[in-house]
Amino acid sequence: MRLLTGDRPTGRLHLGHYVGSLKKRVELQDKYETYLLVADLHMLTTKLEKADIQKVLDNARGMVLDHLACGIDPAKVTIYLQSAVPEIYELNLICEMLVTVNRLSRLPSLKDMARAAHITEMPFGLLGYPVLQAADILLPRAHVVPVGKDNAAHVEITREIAGRFNRLYGEVFPEPELLLGDVPTLVGTDGKQKMSKSLNNAIFLSDDAATVEKKIRATFTDPKRVHADVPGTVEGNPVFIYHDAFNDDRAEVADLKERYQRGGVGDAEVKAKLTAAINRFLAPLRERYARYEKDPALVDRILLDGTEKMREVARATMKEVRSAMGIGSAWNRLRKAAERRAKEG
Repeated sequence: MRLLTGDRPTGRLHLGHYVGSLKKRVELQDKYETYLLVADLHMLTTKLEKADIQKVLDNARGMVLDHLACGIDPAKVTIYLQSAVPEIYELNLICEMLVTVNRLSRLPSLKDMARAAHITEMPFGLLGYPVLQAADILLPRAHVVPVGKDNAAHVEITREIAGRFNRLYGEVFPEPELLLGDVPTLVGTDGKQKMSKSLNNAIFLSDDAATVEKKIRATFTDPKRVHADVPGTVEGNPVFIYHDAFNDDRAEVADLKERYQRGGVGDAEVKAKLTAAINRFLAPLRERYARYEKDPALVDRILLDGTEKMREVARATMKEVRSAMGIGSAWNRLRKAAERRAKEG
């Protein structure tokens, strides 16, 4: 069975990405034939400037490195550049004919995306974001799509489009199942919003030990706690959220929480032990980064090979789509008629 997942190439990946998706992807690569797209066409919905487009390749390379460092095996996972697969444009057009504007406009996630990108008027491309996602999923004929609850409605759009196509033209597409997980959202170091590279509140998977230490020292804690002997709040405290997510010494975490809540430990010690824990977590990733970065051409080969493989899959899918719909039959009849007349003189 095939699985489709991916990310927009807007920058390097961080601890929030690991908690939210990367960890699960590493686990699922042994269970499914996995396709991982570098979604640079989706990036255009909110980042349309030429300067952003010119960063795509470098960002894509960084994305691949981050996935490899986390344990993604390119022998098991097909990683490809979305914009380099011409069939995606064609299938996107067909999918647009199978869904209504009213259906798309009911998705609250699109308004959230517009607000986050400071877009005051909804572009047609952003309204059609879930349609392009449907084309992404249907082109490799994926059977499962791992998503969080906020994107579940987008996969439901895909199921509706696939179902309508199959009813009109015959069975071509599987109706993909949601692999719905309780995808956690990691709060940023500012303690205000989720971890995000655009908000400058992220700890990146590629950060070195000194950078991690600097960011942890500046991380938000309990603002009401002015001295170490003042009882502090653990719930919702970013430092303890990170301890729960990344500190493999569970006894140490329990001890820190108990002392923090009764005013028996200072923020400096809590943060120092968190720094050590996150650097322990990142140590094997850093070893993989060092190994992969010794061969600068490796990431390019992975992207090139994966994209070529996906293009083969895409051509096969679209051949079936055109045949089922009869698209191209008018041209073929026109051409054959012209050839026949030419032979008849």
